[in-house]
Amino acid sequence: MSDSLAIPAQPYPFPLPPGRTALVVIDMQRDFIEPGGFGAALGNDVSTLVPAIEPVARLLALFRKRGWLVIHTRESHRPDLSDCPPAKRLRGKPGLRIGEDGPMGRILVQSEAGNAILPACAPLPGEIEIDKPGKGAFYRTDLQALLEARGITHLVFAGVTTEVCVQTSMREANDRGYECLLIEEATESYFPAFKAATLEMIRAQGGIVGWTARLADFETALG
Repeated sequence: MSDSLAIPAQPYPFPLPPGRTALVVIDMQRDFIEPGGFGAALGNDVSTLVPAIEPVARLLALFRKRGWLVIHTRESHRPDLSDCPPAKRLRGKPGLRIGEDGPMGRILVQSEAGNAILPACAPLPGEIEIDKPGKGAFYRTDLQALLEARGITHLVFAGVTTEVCVQTSMREANDRGYECLLIEEATESYFPAFKAATLEMIRAQGGIVGWTARLADFETALG
């Protein structure tokens, strides 16, 4: 595209058209990143996700400065759990499953304290917020309609966790025809090896799912 910026990336430069690109920040929620939430209930060391916070904040600042579209997602369920099937709910330790009471309220339930996005990455007024009942951002949400209405063709991804909700959302987007770039420092996993493997899978075979790029290279390319 003649009007695109060339972002240094793997497996080759990512063509970013400024007017048709959105940032999708996946699930930067207290329930995943702070002690007492769903991530900890599953037995994970939530501190492994903390390094993504500052890079995500930097990405948000870049997009906001340019007036480009920003979208935030939260993995969350209705209070009656009617959108949470047993195959998903019956995970984790008994008493600390989705919908149960935890230190930050009911786990992964809409409007509970733990379901809130971290202050450092919180949405600004007017930015799109999507509550998704699944791992993918397109499943049972209006994300595709929102993107189509705004003429978006390219998506930059960030958030947690790399191998679950981020990768699922990227694969959903790729199947729908979107060109996808994941910023490497702006995503993390409870398992570093899983993050590394996911980055390799995304950019394998000529970018079968999409591209990955370093944050510093992205910032430099945007000037």
